[in-house]
Amino acid sequence: MFIDKIKDLAKAYKKTIVLPETDDLRTLQAAETIMREGFADIILLGKKDEIIKLGKDNGITLDGCNFADALTCEHTTGLGEQLYELRKAKGMTLEQAQELIRTDSLYYGAMMVKTGVADGMVAGAVRSTADVMGTALKVVKTAPRVNVVSTCFMMVMPNQNAAASNFGSNGVMAFADCALNQNPDAAQLAEIAVSTAGTFAALTGEEPLVAMLSHSTKGSAKHNDIDKVTEALRLAQEKAPTLKIDGELQLDAAIIPSIGQKKAPGSEIAGKANVLVFPDLDAGNIGYKLAERLGGASALGPVTQGLAKPVNDLSRGCSADDIVGTVAITVLQAR
Repeated sequence: MFIDKIKDLAKAYKKTIVLPETDDLRTLQAAETIMREGFADIILLGKKDEIIKLGKDNGITLDGCNFADALTCEHTTGLGEQLYELRKAKGMTLEQAQELIRTDSLYYGAMMVKTGVADGMVAGAVRSTADVMGTALKVVKTAPRVNVVSTCFMMVMPNQNAAASNFGSNGVMAFADCALNQNPDAAQLAEIAVSTAGTFAALTGEEPLVAMLSHSTKGSAKHNDIDKVTEALRLAQEKAPTLKIDGELQLDAAIIPSIGQKKAPGSEIAGKANVLVFPDLDAGNIGYKLAERLGGASALGPVTQGLAKPVNDLSRGCSADDIVGTVAITVLQAR
C-alpha cells in the first residue's frame, strides 16, 4: 500500500528516469510496468533494436520508452566534453572522458542526470554499489551545503501485525544509515539525521519525528559513543532548528509511548519516532534486517540522499518490482 501511495504521488510529477542496465531482463520488465502505470518517463540506454528484441523474445513490450545509444546519440560528444570539465582537475583527459561516455552506461546515464536530460537514475541490478555510487559522487556530486551522502530504508510494517502497524507514521518508518557510512562522526551523523528527515517527509507527506538512537536514554549510561550521539543531536538542531528531533534514546524509548514517557518524560519524540538514526552502520544494518526478517517489515531501499540529483542503487538480488518501486521513489526525490 505504501508503494501504491508513492506511485500515485509520482504520477503528479512524472519525471524522466534513466535505466542504464538494459541487458538485464528485470530492468526491461520494470520499464514495461512503469510505462503501463504511467508514473515516470523512462530512458533505456543502449542499442534500441537490440533492447526491443531482447524484450520481445521474453514477452516484454517497451512501447513508450525512450532510447539512447551512446555510439549514435547527439548528446554523446557534449556529455564527454562536460565530463572532462568535471574531472580534468583529477587527471582525466578528454579522450578518457569520451571513452567513458561511449563505453560505460553508468557514466553516460549519470551525465544525462547531471545535465538535465534526465531527472534521476536507477542502477545496481547488475553493477556493484561501489560502481553506482562512485560514479554518482564523481559526476552528480553532493547537494549544496551537504557534506555526507547517506542512505535510508523505508520500513513498512506488516498490516497483519496490529502492534507493529502502530509504529511510526501508519506503520511506515525511516531507518538510517543502514548501507553506506561505516562509523560516522557527530557532524556526519547530524547530516544523516537531517537528510533522512527530508527523505521521510518527501516520501510520506508526514512530519518527521527523529530519534537519535543509542544504548542509553538521556544519560542513563556514560560512554564516548553516547557523547557522539548527543553532539550529533546538538549539531542537527543547529542545522535544522525547526526539525523535531531528540536523543539520545534507546529503541524502546523511541517507539513505545509508555516506555518513552517513563524514560524520557517531556520529550516530544520519545514513543512517537518515525525516523530512527542509528549510531553506526553495524547497528543500522542489523536493525533493519531484524525488523525485516524477524518482524516481517518490508524494507524499501536503500534510498540515497544528499546527492545534487537523485541516483539510487539497487541490490543485485533485486526483483523487477523492486526496480519499479525505486523508480517511483526517485521520481519523488527529483521534485
